[in-house]
Amino acid sequence: AIEGLPEIEAGADLGALIAAAASASGLDLGAGDVVAISQKVVSKAEGRTRALGDVESSETAVSLAAETGKDPRLVQLILDESRSVLRAEPGVLIVETREGWICANAGIDTSNVPGDDVVALLPRDCDASARRIRGEIRVAAGAAPGVVIADSFGRAWRLGQADVAIGCAGLRALDDWRGRRDAQGRALEAALVAVADEVAAAANLVRAKDSGTPVAVIRGLGRRVTAEDGPGAAELRRAAADDLFR
Repeated sequence: AIEGLPEIEAGADLGALIAAAASASGLDLGAGDVVAISQKVVSKAEGRTRALGDVESSETAVSLAAETGKDPRLVQLILDESRSVLRAEPGVLIVETREGWICANAGIDTSNVPGDDVVALLPRDCDASARRIRGEIRVAAGAAPGVVIADSFGRAWRLGQADVAIGCAGLRALDDWRGRRDAQGRALEAALVAVADEVAAAANLVRAKDSGTPVAVIRGLGRRVTAEDGPGAAELRRAAADDLFR
């Protein structure tokens, strides 16, 4: 984990701040590194926070809030950030975000957001955010590590949350092993490794939510880091036509 980052405010040059904090921690960033960043600080830097007191709830939001037991102002923001509502039960609201992620509450969260009744929304385009931050790091550090923007998602059929990649640059999110052979010589048919998700989850093991360390550096993955920004975390999203579980 990178120590020493300040509280991030709207308009912050997040890449420069990360490079400076890494250097101060003795972790000068190199082209073979991967930097995993909590979505929350990216949202703060992009001004993606909202005061619930400024939200006017629609009739639909009020009705859905009564069904789920949630604040109707929060529900309104969730609806504003969503393409569709997939599940609505007491205490649960699962949606597809405008960017295409399936998650609870459109990823809107109150933890580690200064102020009363203030929430953080997901970045509008997480892959664009990752590319921008990578560019900022390149300017500040003279090297372009891979960048992963991570957020905690729940998982169907499994308890607990795990961090996954919702933005990525300079790292192929998927490693396709289909067509290769296993140790017994059998052809692999379904081996599509979610590298960016595994990076996000690994980084979360050293980034406690109460520690003020929203960024971690992963080393040893240099062969997976690319000079090009690449297709991003968008390639992790399963097409609706292939989704058997909605």
